Amino acid sequence: MRTAYSVETVRAAERSLMARLPEGALMQRAAAGLAAACADLLGRVYGSRVVLLVGSGDNGGDALYAGARLARRGAGVTAVLLSPERTHEGGLTALRRAGGSVTDPSKAAEEPIRRADLIVDGIVGIGGKGGLRPDAASLAAVAEQSRAAVVAVDLPSGVEADSGEVRGAAVRADLTVTFGTHKPALLIDPAREYAGSVRLVEIGLDLPEEAELEALQHADVAALLPLPQAESDKYRRGVVGIAAGSARYPGAAVLAVAGALRGGAGAVRYVGPAGSAVIARFPETLVSDRGPAKAGRVQAWVVGPGAGDDASTVAEVLEADVPVLVDADGLRLADRDAVRGRSAPTLMTPHAGEAAALLGVSREEVEGARLTAVRELAARYRATVLLKGSTTLVADSGGGPVRVNATGTPWLATAGSGDVLSGLSGSLLAAGLPARDAGSVGAYLHGLAGRYAADGAPAGAHDVARAIPEAWRDVRS
Repeated sequence: MRTAYSVETVRAAERSLMARLPEGALMQRAAAGLAAACADLLGRVYGSRVVLLVGSGDNGGDALYAGARLARRGAGVTAVLLSPERTHEGGLTALRRAGGSVTDPSKAAEEPIRRADLIVDGIVGIGGKGGLRPDAASLAAVAEQSRAAVVAVDLPSGVEADSGEVRGAAVRADLTVTFGTHKPALLIDPAREYAGSVRLVEIGLDLPEEAELEALQHADVAALLPLPQAESDKYRRGVVGIAAGSARYPGAAVLAVAGALRGGAGAVRYVGPAGSAVIARFPETLVSDRGPAKAGRVQAWVVGPGAGDDASTVAEVLEADVPVLVDADGLRLADRDAVRGRSAPTLMTPHAGEAAALLGVSREEVEGARLTAVRELAARYRATVLLKGSTTLVADSGGGPVRVNATGTPWLATAGSGDVLSGLSGSLLAAGLPARDAGSVGAYLHGLAGRYAADGAPAGAHDVARAIPEAWRDVRS
């Protein structure tokens, strides 16, 4: 499990550790890890040209000490001091003793940046808010246009550590070297896009058990997958009901059923006007035209994909005393009080546009503050919410760590892909997974399936559904 902690938690852990270590020892640990990562990226340190962009905080100190280590190995190191009067004194002394040079953020600083092989971003630490100031922003722009690799210290300067928001100019890094633990912004877009690859350097922090964010890995997903036992039958494995599709959107029903059949449940019941299309494609589906309440036994429902304006079916499903996944048109048609009043689990799966409509804000506001949006939706609807996107987030209404999933690919941005995810996650609900696990595991497998289906080329939603077994086998291998 990959975890991320808030700035407040990290700082408390750092203070506790520093109280037990000799003065400056923690910064030296961080600088050693940073210098090693820079050396790995350079390949050949001797003769290389390194520029440090140095602010007034500890990040600047880390950069200076790391620069001193590189200078002692033969690199030509220049430090651009954005706040000369507040530069970390010990780090600056170490750099000068190692043969490094110093300049200020004037026009004269641009030439070494353009000629650099490596640029180290130590401008702003994890407490930075609101984007870079003009002098730092201009240097960051020159760095982005240069041929140099850019390494961010702990976090790209200009992004907000706790929220992942980017409210102004920010450094775009090729590599971020972070210390002690991941910070939320390294896992959540839009900030994640600025971080490049991320390298975690352990420095000995003692962190609490509950993190701010957590990201499942293969082993975590494998442990959660529902597997049939010797005595299993289709009902013990779970039956998922799919109430989806319409005369206008019959394909949504077919794709949701496709995802559900590959999700681990023992059987799939379909209710809706697209029964003929579903049976033609998947004859193993149990089709009913009597409505959700009379369709037969299910352990979970999926409602909404391609439903058009069928509010009555959405309302009927929400009355069921089993877990319910609400997606697509169902999100628009579901009565908020009906969702809030449910005793069984509810999993809502909006994309950014749907989340914006539910919250009464713009899509851009949701995309710029995804963590805030998913938490607000979960609290407002008293439901588990899976916010789809380049980094999918899953939040429970009762709080706790938000799950982050980044297995997807931009090729998943295709019509019907979300319907497959709904069926897959609904099947996991029926198999007995709690809503947060069903959403998290579903998103993980769906993302992997998207990668396998695309393999660098366009893929349709039906290709994604077909690739789910391959993703499942990969996770369990």
